[in-house]
Amino acid sequence: MFKIFANAWRVQDIRRKILFILLLLFIYRIGSVVPLPGIDLEMLYQARFGYGDIQATLGGTIFSLIMGGGFASVFFMGIAPYITASIIMQLLTYAIPALQKMQKEDGEEGRKKIGQITRYLAVIMAAVQAAGMVFTYTRFQGNPEWNLFYHQNMLVYIVAAVAMMTGTIFIMWLAELLTEKGIGSGASFLIFANILAGLPAGAVALWELARGDASFLSGIGSLQAVLILTVFAFIIAFVVLVHEGERRIPVQYAKKAAGGRTNFGGNHSSFIPLKVNIAGVMSIIFAMSLIHFPAQVHAFVGGETLGTVVRWLNFTSQGGAIHPFGVLMYVVMIFLFTHFYTSFAVNPVEMAENMKKNGGFIPGIRPGRPTSDYIAATVKRLSWIGAVFYSLIALTPIVLDIFAPISVGFGGTTILIVIGVALEFVKQLESQLVMRNYKGFIN
Repeated sequence: MFKIFANAWRVQDIRRKILFILLLLFIYRIGSVVPLPGIDLEMLYQARFGYGDIQATLGGTIFSLIMGGGFASVFFMGIAPYITASIIMQLLTYAIPALQKMQKEDGEEGRKKIGQITRYLAVIMAAVQAAGMVFTYTRFQGNPEWNLFYHQNMLVYIVAAVAMMTGTIFIMWLAELLTEKGIGSGASFLIFANILAGLPAGAVALWELARGDASFLSGIGSLQAVLILTVFAFIIAFVVLVHEGERRIPVQYAKKAAGGRTNFGGNHSSFIPLKVNIAGVMSIIFAMSLIHFPAQVHAFVGGETLGTVVRWLNFTSQGGAIHPFGVLMYVVMIFLFTHFYTSFAVNPVEMAENMKKNGGFIPGIRPGRPTSDYIAATVKRLSWIGAVFYSLIALTPIVLDIFAPISVGFGGTTILIVIGVALEFVKQLESQLVMRNYKGFIN
């Protein structure tokens, strides 16, 4: 891997892209610490670091990493509204025939239209979410006396909401700019940067745990720190193994006749690679979004009944006591969304039709409907394996909270994102180097 980076750095074009990525990520991280207009900085300091009577409960969650982690900053919502809008558009494209036709038959032009609709939807969601967050800051943690704004009037609230929405639009532009002129997905890089920004705080928490300052059982802080590091090492190895794992379905292509002559070369074999983690981290994000939705509504409207539902659905230490029912629902949602997203991402009927048009077939399987059924059954089995894998990864922070209840700023889900982005970035660098070096093909 280090050799790939060294070779890439020697290529001027790739070096410029890497520096461009670092520059935009630096701008993004600066914006995450710029407070909203009208915010009381003293109250914000108390909310961020837990001094005084109030303390933020957003740090350490996957939402804080996706949204940006800059509590009460202009970039606080981060790329989250755009990700949510993309998820909604994917579901609508799957459910609405007109959008499905636009994506398939109109080609690149249709995908551009869907992308434009996604941006408009993201702006609308950013406006709604910004208004909700400003309302939350006016009564932090449900207490009207904890207003984080220095000047408490409607004009200040509107300006703060507009600033937060504008920050999200700017981040959307940064993500698309990174995708266009950088290497890999821009949105993934932004989330990747958020996670890396939280690693120093996690390292400090582990150091305090090893010294015994953060240990919940005196005298075994070092053992807890070693346990956490050991678990993370196994998680990294496990994630890399599953991320690179794939099921290769063999495909045989028959001879083709052209101009009365049979094509030279005879039959040749290939394969269809189906990755084990087809859904990626999206199933975990879907599950978190759905389970956290009652908590977001409760923050706005309150209510004893809704508060009870929120407590039952809680599965993180940041939200209070972990409830077994919340953990169970979390796992069930991961399984459901893994199967759903996998069925959306892979179209066995289309794959079977393309294979038949090109004269290909799976050995022992007849072309047409039997082929699509075989691919669908294989994908279904892979989705079960992927769902178990995602559940184990997502439950890692919950297990760590039991043995070491401290916020280290990263867990199984964040490791899954970091490794996925890093491996994809390395693959992109390799492809860029292959495009600029044809010597290996000649020799």
